[in-house]
Amino acid sequence: MERKHVSVWYDAEGDFLEVMFERKEGYFRETADDQVMEKVDAEGNLIGFSVLKVSALKNRLIDLSLGS
Repeated sequence: MERKHVSVWYDAEGDFLEVMFERKEGYFRETADDQVMEKVDAEGNLIGFSVLKVSALKNRLIDLSLGS
């Protein structure tokens, strides 16, 4: 079984969270939530996401498309 490495980075001062599932080229795209951006590869597969003002999302569910 292949092991996956998940990278999580949180900036408390900026209240910014970034979670990356893979280290590869990609780009951020908007989601239905203004605070959340998805990072996808060239084929549109989800490889990570970022959340602005993450503390404001306490007790809210975030739905990511998991690639389109």
